[in-house]
Amino acid sequence: MPGKFLTHIKNRLRQYKPYVLATEVKACLQTCVQKALKEIDRPDMKIVSLKPEGRSRGNVLFSYINAPFLLKPGEPMPTSHTHYWESWQMAHAFLGLGYTVDVINYTNRTFLPYKDYAFFIDARRNLERLAPLLNPECVKILHIDTSHILFHNAGEASRLLALQQRRGVTLQPRRFEMPNLGIEHADCATMMGNKFTSRTYNYAKKPVFCLPISTPTLYPWPEEKNFEACRKRFVWFGSGGMVHKGLDLVLDVFAAMPEYHLTICGPVEQEKDFERAYYKELYQSPNIRTVGWIDVASPEFMEIANTSIGLIYPSCSEGQCGGVVTCLHAGLIPIVSRESGIDVSPDFGVTLESCSVEEITNAVQRVSDLPSQQLQRMARKAWEYARANHTKERFAEEYPKAIAKIMDHHRVPKNLRASRPAFPLP
Repeated sequence: MPGKFLTHIKNRLRQYKPYVLATEVKACLQTCVQKALKEIDRPDMKIVSLKPEGRSRGNVLFSYINAPFLLKPGEPMPTSHTHYWESWQMAHAFLGLGYTVDVINYTNRTFLPYKDYAFFIDARRNLERLAPLLNPECVKILHIDTSHILFHNAGEASRLLALQQRRGVTLQPRRFEMPNLGIEHADCATMMGNKFTSRTYNYAKKPVFCLPISTPTLYPWPEEKNFEACRKRFVWFGSGGMVHKGLDLVLDVFAAMPEYHLTICGPVEQEKDFERAYYKELYQSPNIRTVGWIDVASPEFMEIANTSIGLIYPSCSEGQCGGVVTCLHAGLIPIVSRESGIDVSPDFGVTLESCSVEEITNAVQRVSDLPSQQLQRMARKAWEYARANHTKERFAEEYPKAIAKIMDHHRVPKNLRASRPAFPLP
């Protein structure tokens, strides 16, 4: 009887707008609470606070990749991208100086500062969001890992338009990103890149300190490699954004040169429109092998590197390409664009100026026609260059130097920059 009575009351109330409105508000609040709880539980929304040994000299807010700080004891550092380890090392550089470091992910859009910070480091959009909320004396540092987004987007748009005119197909952009105002809100910047990358930020007239990208894996020099046998075998190695990174151009080159062989290492299957446009070249050409994504620490990658002579990577925009560095470490001769952000000397590689099909074709033929002894010398110099310039040890040396220059520039008191023993490389 009571149940029927309550049902009758509810049915009567549903005839009144206030009751309907209250019911909808309740449902909306429940949905919002559920979403908020899910958001809070997401790994990239977590905040990690690192405490130095002894008394803290101040606070640093670090907005980059928080995943390395959420690893369980004994869990290995991810090797799919260099930014995992680099994030860890950058935060620990400040920890080693005696600062407390609050780590958030650069995609965290809800964090608000609740204390004063001596430094704020950010990799994308949090600078323009949080800069007005920080204490005035906070030194704001943009950590740059790509060319300026306007340059980056314009490069991809140009490549997509060129492909449309060349093959009569319109593909979707894969690397487009809304421009941010990080450099405008920063006092200065550190950059994973070279002078070419740095010039895309010159308009802001802010000090930029270039850093050498690290590498997750080191390889021994391939003593047994047969350079004569592999002189016409090349690799394209990249992540998402096939047109952005020039795979369409490379496929056009090798489709017209059946006597040369190309191995493709990258997630082609994730870009179905590109896969459809180049299906014949990707899967039906005897001189082209599509491997897909590959673990750089795997024996399969080493086998590919040891049976190939060079890397072809005509990207339209990068910061400093970790894939190119990985291939240098594996002893491959680079044929790469200026926009790759890697300084390639003529004695160990080729820098592409226009990245036209004709220019890439000529570069492939020139390298392949060199004497085997010269190919071996170039590969060795590429390997030695990577070993000298792009390692974890080199990054761990250069990042504190950049921070020291920033401290000098902003006249950070000596008592707030006293060094401590360096943290060991993981």
